Amino acid sequence: MSSDKKIGKKIGPHTVCGPPPVLIREDETLDTFYRGRVLVLQRKRGYRFALDAPLLADFIRTRRTDELLELGTGSGIISLLVGLRPTGPITAVEIQPALADIARRNVIINRMAGRITVVRRDFRTYRRRKKFDIVFANPPYIRKRTGFLSATAEKSVAKHELKCDIVEVMRATARLLKKGGRAYFVYPARRRDDLETAARACGLHLHAVRHVHPRPGAEANLFLAECGFAAKEGRVLPPLVLYDDRGGTSAETRRIFEGRNRGPAR
Repeated sequence: MSSDKKIGKKIGPHTVCGPPPVLIREDETLDTFYRGRVLVLQRKRGYRFALDAPLLADFIRTRRTDELLELGTGSGIISLLVGLRPTGPITAVEIQPALADIARRNVIINRMAGRITVVRRDFRTYRRRKKFDIVFANPPYIRKRTGFLSATAEKSVAKHELKCDIVEVMRATARLLKKGGRAYFVYPARRRDDLETAARACGLHLHAVRHVHPRPGAEANLFLAECGFAAKEGRVLPPLVLYDDRGGTSAETRRIFEGRNRGPAR
């Protein structure tokens, strides 16, 4: 996660109606996103998704027949957001047992059990004979042996390169992606060279890049990347500015948070 700013609207554990009954534990919250179209169980003090999750979900381009794979799904939020669109089945892989359990319950309460399958596995060893049309990931941002670990092991694994690094993310992507497939990532702007170097080492190339700026005139702190196997010149898409000079959410950011945006054409 690039930011500790959490998003989503919190609701009480007894206000859910419609989805099958799912246990909500004392250490969890039930939040809404996309104007209530998505319900998200999250740990109160563990891993909680931040704004980079909906940014990546918005950036991913899908077709009805695509089969998708998420590497490191966490609570399942990105797969849930992408799963609202017309697309094929989504496989969401998560190494941490507690997060995989939350992701499975999030799939159930959002009535997506027929579309999203959560697999509790280390994606570095995950294998499937048939490859995927799309692979996507929000990899850990903080290099090994740098920065301070989080208060919980769950958050530390999500934010720090403790279980995997960007090279291992790209290796898994290259192994599981179809030759004509597309891969999508969100990553810190300061580590763009790391992502590009790891991608090239695995035979992948940047096809499109979109820089994310916190406010007008500020340096980008994130970038969104679309990768593939074809060697071609990558396009730089119009930047995304999250907030205006007064700190208010930009119009495009609001559309992203409401699930009404699809980014610049490409």
